[in-house]
Formats: sequence, structure tokens, C-alpha cells
Amino acid sequence: MKNSKERNPFSLRERFRYWFDNRMTKGSLGFIRVLIIASVLLALLIAGLIIAFGFNEDGEHLSVFWDSIATVINAWMPYFSDGSPGYLILMSVTAIAGVLFTSVLIGIITSAIEEKIDNLKRGNSRVLETGHTVVLGFAPGEYTLLRQLILAADGKPDCLVIAENLEREEMEEAIAENLDVPKNFRIVCRTVDITDPASIEKCSVETSKTVVISPTDDMRTIKAVLAVSALLQEKDADVRVNAIISRNYYHFPPSLAEAHNISTLQTSNVLAKMIAHSCTQTGLSEAFREMFNFEGSEFYMIGVPGTSGWTFEELTVRLDQATPAGVLRGEEILLNPPADLVLREDDRILVFSEASDSAKVTDAPQTEIMEDIGKGLKDEEEETGTVILGYNETLPLILHELPENVTHVYLAGQIGEDEWTVLERVAEKRKLELQHRRENPRQEQGLLALAQMADHIVVLGDHEKNVEEADMEIMFELLNLRDIRTRYDLHFNITVEMQEEHNQNLVGRGDHTDFLVASSMSSLILAQLAESPELISVFREILSNEGNELYLKNAGVIGMTGNYKVRDLRRILLRHGYILMGYLDAEKYSRFNLPLEEELKVSAEDYFIVLGRS
Repeated sequence: MKNSKERNPFSLRERFRYWFDNRMTKGSLGFIRVLIIASVLLALLIAGLIIAFGFNEDGEHLSVFWDSIATVINAWMPYFSDGSPGYLILMSVTAIAGVLFTSVLIGIITSAIEEKIDNLKRGNSRVLETGHTVVLGFAPGEYTLLRQLILAADGKPDCLVIAENLEREEMEEAIAENLDVPKNFRIVCRTVDITDPASIEKCSVETSKTVVISPTDDMRTIKAVLAVSALLQEKDADVRVNAIISRNYYHFPPSLAEAHNISTLQTSNVLAKMIAHSCTQTGLSEAFREMFNFEGSEFYMIGVPGTSGWTFEELTVRLDQATPAGVLRGEEILLNPPADLVLREDDRILVFSEASDSAKVTDAPQTEIMEDIGKGLKDEEEETGTVILGYNETLPLILHELPENVTHVYLAGQIGEDEWTVLERVAEKRKLELQHRRENPRQEQGLLALAQMADHIVVLGDHEKNVEEADMEIMFELLNLRDIRTRYDLHFNITVEMQEEHNQNLVGRGDHTDFLVASSMSSLILAQLAESPELISVFREILSNEGNELYLKNAGVIGMTGNYKVRDLRRILLRHGYILMGYLDAEKYSRFNLPLEEELKVSAEDYFIVLGRS
């Protein structure tokens, strides 16, 4: 007996409670199952007692069993005339138990329904969609990516599944208040841990057309990419994953990216290049935005019948409502090819147009352009200097990418000895005169002294600080620079780097100010990758440090003022190695994909937006 107790020291009551507790943890269905079994057993027990003691006067055993079960279900109290006192007592016990069972059952069902509704409100149910776009990550206040994906649908039925570790109602409310969602477009929100493959599975990523990782910090983005890749590999699904990673040292090896269908861009390099070129070309950042958003024109790969044997120059001056920018030959896209490149029958044309079918072939022009027009495109621009406030890890690349006419740079900010050594090495290679100024930009006199040194001022964000804190410092420096420029009648332009789009909206667009907003530009690029993954090489070249880039060419500096037809401007610029993408007037209003026969009155303050090699 002693050994038996040692082997099983728990009492029967304790073991029953343990079993009962385990059944209850299985949820409402387990509880209902126990309740039904208990009800049937009680009904059988009462019926057995009635029969055993002979309380059933009519002698029908089946009717007793039926009455007992019916009494449990209906909680029906018997009448005095229904039988003997023993029968009435036992049936009354059954009825009272039936009341308890019924009450508990109703409570369980009510709780189960409330639990289900609560799960639906929280966005925990599985998505049953095909051909949709999955966006992993959502930040209230950042809507550029969602807005661009809606525009990309272009009025066609489409579905967007947004996943984030937020309440579904919170996400839906934020979207409804800040976005105009057309009737053709559906947005489904789900509460998901985007770094967990099991959690992401509810978004049906394996049946989607593409997965986009919304711009967030690099560590979370990388985890989300790996989580999606692991899930897609498990499901054996071929879905492209698009992500933006800011830091250069977080770089997916090409073999891994190809194996897992991953497309990534390092935005720190992209923004550094934009900052370097925008600081002396006010309006360039806006030109980048216009080129990469889905309002107006986008890049398309099209076939143009009947152009075999034409030169690229002939195509350029005869294709209306679309700007030829390159040629797909085999598997290689030749961006900004030579003017004398002869087109083949199987070539496809990269165009910048409002729609994939908007290109129209016109008759050949009858006039020829004089050869000496546009020679100023190759002339060296007037030497100038730049003041850079602040420091982050992209500064060496910014110095390297500064236009050739920038000959001296003044730096103001905390720069360590090792960092300064790197900057000096870059400056020496670029033949830049580099000075580290000691003026304090936080004080008005120090900021005024710096502002008087150059015509271009760049304000860099601190990438080591919290995003909001870094943007707040940028906003105050920008407001003070604008104030100094007004009070002291100075004429410098300002280029600022910010992290969040909603912070840019707080300070607006001042005169001669270019904004480079990391989240906004990242979202524009991501939307393009999601909709046109086959053009990834084009986007990479335009946004990289090599090959063709976007430039502003001042009409006055290059000697191209006067009246010109767009057709003639295309030919002139192409012969000098540039594709005419758009036009920026003196009021900083940009236009792209201009009609061939439109005549422009070009002033010395106007700019041509061109694609070409430096």
C-alpha cells in the first residue's frame, strides 16, 4: 500500500480536477463537450433510478429515458399529477440541473462568439486572397508607399494586405483618415509579427504577386525579409520580396538574393548622391520624386512595330507621348544608348510615359538642327563652395559625389579624428579644399558666419539619434537658416536630410529648399520595384553612383535660351549624350514627357531635366 501511494500520491478528487482543468484549457468546444456528456450521464442516472425504484407507473422504460433527457434540455419542472412523489423529486432534480447546464451552455456560446468577434477585430483571421500585394510593416503618419501602390493600380481591381503588430482597427482608422481609397481598391489589415514566419502565414504570401517590406529600421527589415523567404521556401512559392535597407554593410549576397527572389536597394548611397547633386541643383530632389512616383509618367518596356533599322535618334524625335530612354536587347537594358544605335526587330524600348500604350509614332521631321547648338552642355560650370552642417556615415560619399564645380567645402559639426582622416582622403582624391569650421551652428552668430561662406548649405541628419529627435534638430536649423536668409538678405539655397515624411510637412516647402526625406524616397522606390521588378537594373543604375544619373542643366549656363520645339530639344540633348526627361521652369514647376510639337520659351532661369553620364 505504501508503494502504491508513493507511485500515485494524488487523490481521486485532485486527479479529477486536474483532468477537468485540462479539458477547460482546450477552449469553448472542450467545455461544451464536457457539458453535453455530463447532461446525458445525469439524464441516464435519473432514468435508471426511476426504473430501479419502480417510480414509472406505466412501466415504459424508453419513455422514462426520453422524459429525463427532455427535462435536462428544457429545464421543465414536472406537474404534481405527472407521477408518484419519488418520480416528481427525481425529475425536479433533473430540471434544476438542466437550468444550470443551460445557463452555463449559453454563457459558453456567448463567450465563444465574443472571442471570435474580438479576434476578427484584432485582425487575427487568415487572408484568403490571390494576386494581392502584401505590405509588411505600417507606421501611422507614413502613407507614401500605400498612396503609390493605390495609384499603381490605375483604376483596376486590386487588393492590398497590410500587416503589422498593431490593432486592426487602429490601422484601418489611420488609413481611412489619411488616404482616399477608390472603390476598385481593397485594403485588408492584419495584426502580425512581421519577423515571424508562422505569423506572416495568415497573409497568404504564397498566393500574392509581390511582398513589400515597408521602410523601417534595418534590423527589423532584414528579419522580415528572412521570415518571408523562409515561409516562401517552405511553401515552394515563387514570389518576389522587395525591401529597402539603408546601411551599406547590411548587404544580401547576390547568390542568396537570387535564390530567395529578393530585391533590395541601399538607400544611404542613394540619398547621399541625391544630397550631393541637389545642393547645387535646387529642384533636383523634386525631379526625383516626380520621376519615381505613379502620378503622371512611369517607366514601361514596350514594343514599337516598324522601327527596325531606325537609329535611336530617329526614334527619339518621332515617338510622341513617350520619352525613349533605353533599349532592351537580349537580357540587357541599354540605358541612354548612343544616338546612332540601330534598332533591331526583336528590341524592346524603355519609355517614360503616362501609360504603356500611349506612345505614338509620328512622321519624320523635315528640319535639321544646327550642329553648334548645345555645345555649352560640356562647358565647365562656375566654381562654387558648399557648407555642410552635421555629420553621418554618408558624408564621405557626399563629398565624392559633389559636382565638379564644387571646389571648396566647409564642415561644421562633431567629427572624430578617424572620420576626419577619411574625409581628407576623399577630398584629396576629388581635389576639394576641405575646412573643418569651429563655429557653433546652434548659435545665431555661428550660423550666420557659416551661412555667409557659400551659396549652398546642406543640413545632415544624425543617424545615431532617435528619428524624431534627429528630425527635430533638422527642423530648427532649417527655420533658423530661413530666418537668417530673410533678415540679412542672403541668397543661399538649402538642402536638408530628414527621416520622416510627416516631419517635412510641418516645415513646408520654403524658397530654395530641397528636402531629401528617407522614408518618402524609400517608399517611392519600393512601389516602383513592386510594380516593375523587371526594371530593377534601370532603377539601380539611375540611383547608383555609376552609369546614367539624373541632372538639371541650366539653360542660361549651357547657352540654350530662346524658343525651341520639344522635338528639337530631344535631338540636341541626345547628340550630346543626354535624354530629355522633363523641364523645370523658373518657378520650380516641373513637367515630364512633353509633347513633341510643343514650343518652349526657354529663359536663363529654366532647367532641362536630363538623364546622362556625368
